[in-house]
Amino acid sequence: MFCILAVVIIGSALLCVTTTRIMRAATFMLFVLFGVAGIYFLLDYTYLGAAQISVYAGGVTMIYIFAIQLVSKRTLQGLNEKIKTGRFIRGGLAALVALVVVCLIILKTSFLTIAPDNTELSMEAVGKALVGAGKYEYVLPFEFISLFLLACIIGGLVVARKEEKQS
Repeated sequence: MFCILAVVIIGSALLCVTTTRIMRAATFMLFVLFGVAGIYFLLDYTYLGAAQISVYAGGVTMIYIFAIQLVSKRTLQGLNEKIKTGRFIRGGLAALVALVVVCLIILKTSFLTIAPDNTELSMEAVGKALVGAGKYEYVLPFEFISLFLLACIIGGLVVARKEEKQS
């Protein structure tokens, strides 16, 4: 089952970044997010799987709404977007540099050699890490990201309203 989910995730991710139509890209991203939720369910992290589906699937729905509101009809149909080879090469080089940086960080921190003592994390420990405010806990970064996303939504609405007034 893991192999099937991995193929779905990788295939959908590749299709998401290579398609020129924004609605198809959002749909493929939705498949990636459902695949990640499937992996959480395979690991018996039902809470994280349910959160993945509810939060991120809802987020993809918001992408659909903002894609329809903020992008012109011709771009949604894929008529305006052409991939230029220079842009493709720069993107490939940026991805390669990012891959090298991640590999160097993994090798430098000995992440692959650190083997757990086969103890599983309880859902209580995962929950405390997600909503705790102490060191190595994630409630503050989560709040900053939510404020950033709110600012992006407001900015998108402002751009959409300005575009309507100019027409």
